[in-house]
Amino acid sequence: MTGASGAQYALRLLECLVKAEVEVFFMISQAAQLVVATETKLTLPPKPQALEIFLTERYGARPGQIRVFGKQDWMAPVASGSGAPSAMVVCPCSTGSLSAIATGASNNLIERAADVALKERRKLILVPREAPYSTVHLENMLKLSQMGAVILPASPGFYHQPASVEDLIDFVVARILNQLDIPQELLARWGEE
Repeated sequence: MTGASGAQYALRLLECLVKAEVEVFFMISQAAQLVVATETKLTLPPKPQALEIFLTERYGARPGQIRVFGKQDWMAPVASGSGAPSAMVVCPCSTGSLSAIATGASNNLIERAADVALKERRKLILVPREAPYSTVHLENMLKLSQMGAVILPASPGFYHQPASVEDLIDFVVARILNQLDIPQELLARWGEE
């Protein structure tokens, strides 16, 4: 999670990943911590170990299913191609993080993990939540798309006739899960009931 608006997308995605029995390596920027506190009624513990316990309990994860890493934890599996997961999602993805990932900055573990995903040709899904996009944002998105990243803006559709904010959140989360090839029942695929 990085510091763009849209914490609800990331928290719902985490909930769905836990239900799907997926192992999750979780990283959150300081800005994202502030966004969570601003946009939700949650106050996340700032220390990785305490956050891991909190998220495990909140989402009913099995022990060890959610592993939380700090921004400078360079020994985390995600920091190396030999230990990186098969896919990474940055949700929400701030335009600052988008820029850093596009240039290979690797100033923190989130940026390094994204760099590893790109270099190892693993699936990297970036979920920007911004409007409007500047030319710099669009150029960075194009550059990342050309590198193999999936750019999935948090732009919910309305053809499913949403009745709540939760339905709009689920639309975006369903699209992320589809990209990850994780079965989901949040949103029917086009043409299905």
